[in-house]
Amino acid sequence: QLQLVESGGGLVQPGGSLRLSCTPYGFNLETYAIGWFRQAPGKEREAVACLNAWGGFPKVIPSVEGRFSIDKPNHGTIAYLRMNDLKPDDTAVYYCAATRNYVDVRDCIMSSQYDIWGQGTQVTVSS
Repeated sequence: QLQLVESGGGLVQPGGSLRLSCTPYGFNLETYAIGWFRQAPGKEREAVACLNAWGGFPKVIPSVEGRFSIDKPNHGTIAYLRMNDLKPDDTAVYYCAATRNYVDVRDCIMSSQYDIWGQGTQVTVSS
């Protein structure tokens, strides 16, 4: 069974940093496109960042540009969402997702592109 497990969430003060990890079980992420999504209480799930299968063309949404980055090092054994200068509006459950299907860079922020999802990790930004 193919699984993704997120870790690294927690409580952090505004301006702080966290690194979220997405670990695959039963497969390797090297040939998979990756997306990070988040859902805040009472809000729709939204894309945060995505990366194509060969690790190129990282994409982030405007509200996190310059603060968040996505990468997939170590030959696909793990994927990261690196978050700096966190703000209270970043509070949400964060999910990673993956697919081996081809995903155009213009579509990688669409949740419908992904078929493997993790259970999520809570990020709370508060003083």
